[in-house]
Amino acid sequence: MSTAALPQARSWHLRGTVLPQGGVRDLWITNGVVAPGPVPGAVTLASDCWIMPGLVDAHCHIGLDSHGGTTMDTARAQARTDRDAGTLLIRDAGSPIDTHELDHEADMPRIIRAGRHIARPKRYLRHYGVEIETGQLVDEVTRQARRGDGWVKLVGDWIDRDLGDLAPLWDPDEASMAIAAAHAQGARVTAHCFGEQSVAELVGAGIDCIEHGTGMSDEVIAAMAARGVALVPTMINLATFPDIARAAEAKYPRYASHMRALFEGHLPMLRAAREAGVAIYAGTDAGGTIHHGRIGDEVLALAQLGDHEFALGAASWRAREWLGATGLEVGDSADLVVYGADPREELEVVRRPQLVVLRGVPQQQSALR
Repeated sequence: MSTAALPQARSWHLRGTVLPQGGVRDLWITNGVVAPGPVPGAVTLASDCWIMPGLVDAHCHIGLDSHGGTTMDTARAQARTDRDAGTLLIRDAGSPIDTHELDHEADMPRIIRAGRHIARPKRYLRHYGVEIETGQLVDEVTRQARRGDGWVKLVGDWIDRDLGDLAPLWDPDEASMAIAAAHAQGARVTAHCFGEQSVAELVGAGIDCIEHGTGMSDEVIAAMAARGVALVPTMINLATFPDIARAAEAKYPRYASHMRALFEGHLPMLRAAREAGVAIYAGTDAGGTIHHGRIGDEVLALAQLGDHEFALGAASWRAREWLGATGLEVGDSADLVVYGADPREELEVVRRPQLVVLRGVPQQQSALR
């Protein structure tokens, strides 16, 4: 049955194994929320299936492509692509355009924004972020905290063309003051960090989350675990490091060698972070040069760090809790994905949701019954 063929209804019913609890359950939906059941007149959408809270892409860019900011129509198409892959909650880790108007469109995934990337002039990709000078970070972080939805995104390091290698963008003392300013606004701070120095300095400065994190030392991992600093490694982004190194080899051989070394060591380092208790979440880094709709690929890549349930939780129930979103209890918004096989056993099915329900409305469906 296709979504277009579904009868007009306000109430729905599913029966299947609900994760993470794992038991078979009747799930009733009415007026967009999970309801106590049974609900008279509810139309059964699926049975003998596996149901998860909607997936989370915790590092995604809606309204960004390889050239910078997009049109709103392109941003809308990006969000729909992610939604159809099962991503119903996005933490937007920096966008040049303001996408808040999408919040008023019922078929759009929920978006939590970090405002614009904050970088220094000529120290990040052109047209992506707001570029400021040293000494202006506190004011800009405050501005972006007010622009976003509880997050601020720093560019922690990037290639320094004079040095010919990765180098931090911010003085640690200034970064510490800026992070404190964000916290005063009720916002958390995250940062793009590839190299060793930036991640160590920003963790020391009190940051809340690290993106990529390929330069983490054992000492930094221990500090992150102790302080509750989260990590979004963006596994499918890290897989591009050899290509980045190849493209930079002729002009910046030191940087190219560094990127290769970071790639070669990333899996044991990330496994050590998981084992130390660092909270790890799924993020594709879609936007820029990475296509949208790849949350399934990210989940499969995360399984290299732990078991299937670890990878699924990083993209669903644990990530939702971290970002303050609901699950699938009575009264929660009915945001869920349905699979025709158990993703704990056949992880590949996460790439192919057979049903997506957003705000209680079926978005797509394959024959499950």
